[in-house]
Amino acid sequence: MVNEWLSNMHYKLLPAACVLCGANAEPGGQLCFACLTDLPFISTSACTICAMPLVHQGSVCGNCLKQEPFYSKCRATFHYSEPVAHLIQALKFHRKLAYAALLGGVMADALEDQLEQRPQLIVPVPLSRMRLRERGFNQALELARPIARKLAIPIDFKHSHRNRPTSVQSLLPADERRRNVRGAFEFDHPGRIKSVAIVDDVMTTTHTVNEFARMLVAAGVDDVQVWVCARAAPAPVMPLNQAGT
Repeated sequence: MVNEWLSNMHYKLLPAACVLCGANAEPGGQLCFACLTDLPFISTSACTICAMPLVHQGSVCGNCLKQEPFYSKCRATFHYSEPVAHLIQALKFHRKLAYAALLGGVMADALEDQLEQRPQLIVPVPLSRMRLRERGFNQALELARPIARKLAIPIDFKHSHRNRPTSVQSLLPADERRRNVRGAFEFDHPGRIKSVAIVDDVMTTTHTVNEFARMLVAAGVDDVQVWVCARAAPAPVMPLNQAGT
C-alpha cells in the first residue's frame, strides 16, 4: 500500500513526457511547448466555406463557388500533415484515445477564439454499427468531448445514425466517394434543432460531411457548420476567378 502511494505521488510530481519527443510536456498537457507550437496549424488564408487553403485571403474556392455545399462554413484546425496525421492514425487504428483529448483540446481552444455564435448541438459524424463494433469507439465523438466541455455545448450522438456500412472513403477514387455515402445518414432528433456543428477527424473531398449536412438540413436544421481536426489539402487552390483555363 505504501509503495503504491509513493508510486502515485512520484507520478504526480514528475512532469508528463511529450508524446512526440519525450521532453517535459506543458503542465496538464501531452506536448512540450516546442512540439505544440510546431503543429501544422492552418494559419494561411483559406476558403471561408470549406477551409481549403487559398492563395488570396478572404476568397472562396472554385468548388464552393460552382456548387455551394449544404454547410455554411468549415473550421479546420490543422493541415493533414505530420505529426497530426500520425496522431490521428494512432487514435483511429491503434486505440490511442488520449490523442483525442489532446487534439480535441487544441481544437476547442482554436474554436473558442473563432466562433461568433455557438451552435445548439455538436453532432459527431456517426460510424456504422459494424465499424463501431470493429473499432470499439467513434473517433469523431472522442474529439467532440473536450470541445463540448470547453464550449459548453451539448453533444448529441444518439439521434444520428449511419444506416448502412460504407467503404472507407480514403480507399476510394474521388469520383466514387459521393456515391459511397449518398443516403447513408439519418437524423431523428425529436426537438426543433436550429443550428448544428458536425465534428469529424479529417476532411478531404468534403463528400462525407456534405452528405451528413444535407441530411441535417432535410431534417429541418437551419444552419450547419463543420468542425474538423485536419483538412487534407495537398496544394493551395486558386479562387475560381483567378484560376487558369
